[in-house]
Amino acid sequence: MIRLLARDLRLAVRAGGGFGLALAFFLIVCVLIPFGVGPSSGILGQIAPGVLWVGALLACLLSLDRIFATDHEDGSLELLATAPLPLEALTLTKAAAHWLTTGLPLTLAAPILALLLNLPMPAYGTLILSLALGTPALSMIGAFGAALTVGLKRGGLLLSLLVLPLYIPTLIFGADAVRRAAEGQGATTPLMLLALITLGSLAILPFAGAAALRMNLR
Repeated sequence: MIRLLARDLRLAVRAGGGFGLALAFFLIVCVLIPFGVGPSSGILGQIAPGVLWVGALLACLLSLDRIFATDHEDGSLELLATAPLPLEALTLTKAAAHWLTTGLPLTLAAPILALLLNLPMPAYGTLILSLALGTPALSMIGAFGAALTVGLKRGGLLLSLLVLPLYIPTLIFGADAVRRAAEGQGATTPLMLLALITLGSLAILPFAGAAALRMNLR
């Protein structure tokens, strides 16, 4: 698993479609929003939690279709399917590589971009924690969706339509946690729900993704 993870990380960096593209998209969203809603710091502070989480979610979508597509195109996926490594572990490793190249950089960059949206200072710690708890679920759900659509023509659009409804609970609780912290309220409950979603995704979706891969590789 470690060798496969290191391989996927190298390929993501060489392809240029990993963390660089996601960060660029995240930056564009955070820069354009103030131009669209005006310079009022009060309005920006109110919408900042939702904007930051929506931007991170959409940035995660950008590279989902490449999780399995590259290996499927060059025949590596068939070889990996016959390797001693179980397909469940393969799905989990692919999700981990996606998170390391997308979710983790977005989590680290979010506090800097939050300055552009005038997010209240008490919410910065909750912002980082919510993204750290929620983005692994986004990657795991995305890996499951990618396994369902691998090998399909124009699978990227179908993949987005499949995973977006599954992303909604993570988005709701993540943005709500940051909003509560910005308003001086306790954010423990939405953070615990975020952690529960992530743990549930990591426990269930590797098996669902493996089943989807077996079906598509027949």
